[in-house]
This record gives sequence, structure tokens and C-alpha cells, in this order.
Amino acid sequence: MSQILTFQPPMIQLQKVEKTFKNTAGVFRVLKGIDLTVSQGEFVAVVGKSGSGKSTLLNMVTGIDHPTGGLVIVNGMNVHDMNESKRSLWRGNNLGIVFQFFQLLPMLTLQENIMLPMDFVRKYDFDERPKRALELLKMVGLEKQAHKLPAAVSTGQQQSAAIARALATDPPVIAADEPTGNLDSHSAEVIIDLFDNLVKNGKTIIMVTHDPSLTERTSRTVIISDGEIINETVANCFVHLSHHQLLDISRQLENFSYPPGATILKLGQDIEHFFMIVSGEVEINLVSDSGKTTTITRLGPNQFFGEVELLSGGQTIASVRASESTPVELWAINRRTFVELIKESPLTGEALARIVRLRLAENRSGREIQ
Repeated sequence: MSQILTFQPPMIQLQKVEKTFKNTAGVFRVLKGIDLTVSQGEFVAVVGKSGSGKSTLLNMVTGIDHPTGGLVIVNGMNVHDMNESKRSLWRGNNLGIVFQFFQLLPMLTLQENIMLPMDFVRKYDFDERPKRALELLKMVGLEKQAHKLPAAVSTGQQQSAAIARALATDPPVIAADEPTGNLDSHSAEVIIDLFDNLVKNGKTIIMVTHDPSLTERTSRTVIISDGEIINETVANCFVHLSHHQLLDISRQLENFSYPPGATILKLGQDIEHFFMIVSGEVEINLVSDSGKTTTITRLGPNQFFGEVELLSGGQTIASVRASESTPVELWAINRRTFVELIKESPLTGEALARIVRLRLAENRSGREIQ
């Protein structure tokens, strides 16, 4: 019996989102045509320098701010196609928001703070709400602090309580703006552990952060620079470049697609591009005089090829083809752009030179086997 595959729509989708501010000094474009898709169960970090637009982007997702243009769709709903009253109720059921400064009401206990969202959207029976609030506090290790005011617990405990409050109505999406920004390293680790567990249980998390170490714990990192999103494949392939350099390359990309088994480069071919793999797998092959094909390596997403030839100025030293199982999608930059970025970033040049030496060694070993 054949398996029926069902399409899973994105949990968060931004399409050509723009945000413009006007004041006496002029017009400022904070977001410049943002396209972003987040699937259910992803843990996405949004990073960027101060003023890059990352918090504005998050405010678009939560509906706190309105785009000048474009669409924001969260859990199948056009966020900004509702009046403020309907959007507030929708937000209460679909989004849990975690703020940098906690935003707990100081005159209410931790348990009462967590009950507020349930009261607002009238979710769960009235008598069940205190019990659920206590269960959420237990989940974040604060059941013994339930009847204390926020000022009576530590900052790390306040942020844990804020996460429990964000989960009060069991929303599918958690939006967090610098959730560890005011915490020490131990408290920050506790918060990220909580987020990890939430993702394992099916929640989708989008988190703005200025802390690069936190991105090691997320499934994806989205970099925003000057109101634009840097291509994620470019960012993964060129880890030593500045955000400005990455954005410049992202603007110059060419796209190539190949069906399974298709030849991408032939042995001895002149090469004019540096290729980065978006999806699929490519095989690097040698062909002997007798026609025997030897695969010396396979490359997958966020890996690249073409650097050997571009750095040495020669022709291809092996053939490259798409694997037989899946199509291949590539981003590429031309020779001129590649040479310029090597000049601008010696660290990138050194890193690529080390890879070139490894690939040449693989090539020699492959020829000896043949």
C-alpha cells in the first residue's frame, strides 16, 4: 500500500515584507522586502547588529507592528488582515511572547501572572486555570515560588515564569525577543534548555538574539543586515565574512537547478562560478581512460565546489554530477565576485586554501585507486 504524503504548510511565512518609518529627518526603510519561511517544529535564531531590523521583523510576526507592505502569515492566518480586537484574541491563542524584560505584572503572584492569558482568551475552565498555571510553573522548576511576587525571585526565575506564561494557552508558536539578554550565563543556559524541550514537543520558536553562542543550539540561524535577510547558504559557506560582505554576495547570486543524475561540470571544463549546494547531493567523480567512474567524494547542503579551479586558474580536475536519488539546487557567484571576496577576507582565503589541499589529496588518491 503506497504512503500518502500530506503537505505541511509553513508555520510562519513572510512575503515581501517592508517597513518604512517617516519622521522629520526623512524616510527610513527598516525592512526591505523580507521573505522568510519557518516550518512547524523549527527553532530559529534571528541575529544581526543593532538597528538591522531584527526586532522589527519579530514584531511583524507577533502583529505588534504593522508592515508597510507585504504579507505575514502565521499558523495559516494573515496576521494583519484582522482588526486590533480580533488580532489580540488570535495572538492569545496562537502566540506565546517572551520579552527581554519579562513584563510580569508586579502586583500579581507568578501563578496569577500565568493565569492572565487564559483569562483573556477564556481558555480552559475557570477552576482548571490555577491548576494549569501550577503545572507550567512546575515544568520550569518554579512550583515552590508560585505564590511569590516577581520581585521576590531572581531574574532567571522571572524569565522562566515568563516562558511559562507564554505557554499558558498552549500556542503553537513562541516568539522571543532577546530572552537571555538580562541573564547570567547559567540562567541563559536554563532558558535555552527549556526552549529545546519545547521544540522537541512540537512548538515552533523564533528567537531574536545578540548572543552568537545561542545559535549553536538552534536548528537555523537567520541573519538580517540593513533590513535584508542574508542568504542562509551563503552564510553557512562563508563563516569568516562580515554581515555587510555576506549581504553583498547574497545580492549577486545566480541560481542553477539539475535533475537527478545530470552532469553539472565535465572533467577539463573551464569554470567561471563558485557553486554552493542548497539542496540535494552532488558526486565528485573521476573517469579513467577505460571509462571506469570512481566517486571520490559526495557533497551536500551548505557545502561547495569550484574553489580548486578558481584559485588555481585551471580547468576542472574532476567531473561533477547530481546524485541519482534527488535533484540538486545550487547558488553560485561568478569568478570576479569570488576573487574580490578572497582579496577582502584573508581568513576566507586561508580557509579555502586548506580545503583545496584536502580536495587535491582526494583527487590524487582517487587516481591511484584507478
